[in-house]
Amino acid sequence: MISPSSFPGGTSVTDLAVYADAAPDGVCGGTPHMHLASTEAYVVTGGSGELQTIDAAGFRRTPLAAGAVVWFTPGTIHRAVNHGGLAVVVIMSNAGLPEAGDAVMTFPADVLADPARYAEAARIPPDADENERAAAASRRRDLAVAGFAVLRERVDGGDASALTEFHGAAARIASARASGWSDIVRARPLHSAERALEAARAVAAGESAHLADAAVHVAEPGAGPRAFGMCGRLRTYDVAD
Repeated sequence: MISPSSFPGGTSVTDLAVYADAAPDGVCGGTPHMHLASTEAYVVTGGSGELQTIDAAGFRRTPLAAGAVVWFTPGTIHRAVNHGGLAVVVIMSNAGLPEAGDAVMTFPADVLADPARYAEAARIPPDADENERAAAASRRRDLAVAGFAVLRERVDGGDASALTEFHGAAARIASARASGWSDIVRARPLHSAERALEAARAVAAGESAHLADAAVHVAEPGAGPRAFGMCGRLRTYDVAD
């Protein structure tokens, strides 16, 4: 059960160190993927790189350097590229929902067509040692890069159906785990918006009782080694009140 949080906008925050090793195409960085329901934002805190994206407008490169703020909406296929020391604070909408599986990686079409093969390709063994988990993260990144290359080639060649086909395949992959997503949205972003509306109405009526609930909260970073995320090594923060 996702509890309400007063953290701004029902969002989540993660400290991301983008992978620095190279995929088979020679590009250093993360796993190309897409979110089906959540908007993602990068606040770049160090290093340099670029965000490679595919959407209805085609393939695009967006430079990333310290101080940059970039965000992308659901359906945007994205790949974080590390030119050196790329560090990012990631803000995700719908806190709790991305963790529930709204991301789908750009594996080749035959893998996307088989949920069991997709799950196996995406899996990082939770009980394996650090080296085994790192190897699994690299394998799935490299497989997603292969699929990303095909999508980019088709899109660059004017094949508008490439993106539509991937969107459909991604929705089919995620549909089995999406039954609880509405509850997560209600518990976090919708709850946050409703509280803001209540406060606005109260102030307009000259009332101030809601201000008695004022409080300071400090988010604790996750303990232990950084997790293996899609774009890099992650340190998450618990933003529950």
